[in-house]
Amino acid sequence: MKLYGRTTSFNVQKVLWLLEELQLSFEHIEVGGRHGGLNDKNFVQLNPMRKVPVLVDGDNVVWESHTILRYLASEYGSAQWQIHDAYQRTLYERWMDWSQVIFQPAFMTTFWGYYRQPPAQRDMEEVNRALDICHDCLETLSEQLTKTPYLAGSQLSLADIVVGAALYRLTEQGLDVRLPESVSVWYSHLRVRDGYQKWIMSDFTELKGRTDY
Repeated sequence: MKLYGRTTSFNVQKVLWLLEELQLSFEHIEVGGRHGGLNDKNFVQLNPMRKVPVLVDGDNVVWESHTILRYLASEYGSAQWQIHDAYQRTLYERWMDWSQVIFQPAFMTTFWGYYRQPPAQRDMEEVNRALDICHDCLETLSEQLTKTPYLAGSQLSLADIVVGAALYRLTEQGLDVRLPESVSVWYSHLRVRDGYQKWIMSDFTELKGRTDY
């Protein structure tokens, strides 16, 4: 098994965290960012979109981070991850979709608009608008997390992987981010997990003020 993608990529980190949770052996190949390689012929054959992450598992080539997560959970997960009941799957998949279309774009707007821009080039009105959306999202999470310890119920799921992966950078990039109490408790549970500490809570300072992909 091989995973292609730079360690500093938020979407790559999601997959690295799950690989750690599943205790799978893999080769990690740094691609993208300062490592380059996205336009190399061999990589384009793996992913014509020229983006990371890409997972190669034997003859299977999978791209798009959430698709990779679903594949790994289905192919290698224990009962905790392999959910066969269609409705039970929706309990985590709805959060995956919500994160991808609402929370993640707002978070990425703050990250690219604030952390990855030189101070003189920041559009703080745009950053603050996105930050307001992030705070609304945190309130949405809080409503769920007052009912269940994790987003889809009583144990960690793909929902927590995709949503939780954003929180470290959202809260550590230098902006004023207020976590509701239930979100803060949930976040503290994520932060003690080995995979979260190893892959999500990693150094991303090389991206500061860097506007190129």
